Amino acid sequence: MNLPSTGRRVLITGASRGLGRAVAHAFAVNGDRVAVHYGTREDDARRTLDALPGTGHVLVSGDLTDAPGAAGVADRAFAGLGGIDILVNNAAVNERHPLAETPYDEWAEMWQRHVSVNLLATAHLSHLAARRMIADGKSGRIVNIGSRGAFRGEPDHPAYGATKAAVHALGQSLAVSLAPYGIGVASVAPGFFDTERVADRLTGPEGDAIRAQSPFGRVASADEIASAVRWLASPEAEWSSGTILDLNGASHLRT
Repeated sequence: MNLPSTGRRVLITGASRGLGRAVAHAFAVNGDRVAVHYGTREDDARRTLDALPGTGHVLVSGDLTDAPGAAGVADRAFAGLGGIDILVNNAAVNERHPLAETPYDEWAEMWQRHVSVNLLATAHLSHLAARRMIADGKSGRIVNIGSRGAFRGEPDHPAYGATKAAVHALGQSLAVSLAPYGIGVASVAPGFFDTERVADRLTGPEGDAIRAQSPFGRVASADEIASAVRWLASPEAEWSSGTILDLNGASHLRT
């Protein structure tokens, strides 16, 4: 679906590859200017940046594991773009840590890392972006990348499932509080989708089992998720503020 070009300024966290790269391209192809954020994968992020159509895109580095780091990312993005109209909270940690197999010290460290990046960085950047939009007198959009796992459970990745559930709840709270300022907030809850990070899991019997989760017999592409993100950030989607959009090919149906 091709939406009208908006020429808006978009910060996408964790955009060096995978879904973040697809989201960056989805906005850039419609004439938006993108701040491509990365934590450690500078070479990948530069490849993302160099492949974007259009001009005015910027590369933004920064550690999102603490509040000062998040503030630095926001400052550099706002300076590079001259402000912000759209924030996509995509950066996330997703590391395996089943309770029965994980020593306590490692368990505690895993939870701290997931909470810091998946939840707190999302909260901090949402605050910084929304306050900038309000100060500039601009309407805007915040789109959070959640997960199907927030609803069906993640037995091998419990901190991931829990923090994504919190991200969904945060988005709904902010949707109510920011609507008077013309700022819409929504989330997507993808199921399994194909990126280079999980390519090895889609081979052999495990891949067959993953594809069988959906009655379509496949997994999503990153571009399909990115298209939904772009729509939720569009002017046409204002009335979708507060929504959590399931993108899982009917692999998990909520009631």
